[in-house]
Amino acid sequence: IGQGEILTTPLQIANLGATIANRGYYHTPHVVSEVKNGQLDPSLTKRHDTGISRQFFELTVEGMADAVTIGTCRGINLEPFVEVCGKTGTAENPHGDSHSIFMGFAPKDNPEVAIAVVVENGRYGATNAVPIARLMLQKYFRGEIPESDKWLEQTIMTREILPYVYTRNIPSGSI
Repeated sequence: IGQGEILTTPLQIANLGATIANRGYYHTPHVVSEVKNGQLDPSLTKRHDTGISRQFFELTVEGMADAVTIGTCRGINLEPFVEVCGKTGTAENPHGDSHSIFMGFAPKDNPEVAIAVVVENGRYGATNAVPIARLMLQKYFRGEIPESDKWLEQTIMTREILPYVYTRNIPSGSI
């Protein structure tokens, strides 16, 4: 994902969310194939501090909480069940529709999970990435999609994004 001079992966976006959630520290992501005796190798859980004062992260957390309650991320608001913090993004794409991005974490004050959702050619962050992230967080915290969100799950599962993009970008006369 990139725009201008910035290129990043969804994993890097999720780790940025975790760094904000942790108010200034992160863990290097690892793929773990096996946990022996219920213990991870201590080198995998090493904490890395950013050196940025916690007070600046608190301001960012408050802004991300506001984005969920009164901003572009309202579609992921799960209160009073869990307080989610988030940020939408729209990465312009010179070859088609913009990419839809959401990055966030929950709960606000005792974070358990950070998430990044990227939908290529999904247009705006709130259009596709936020609803998908909502379903993922519902599944994480509740263990299932609640009845109140079944319509959303069905909508996401049947939504066509790529066919629209491909048909719009096919040169005329080539079909």
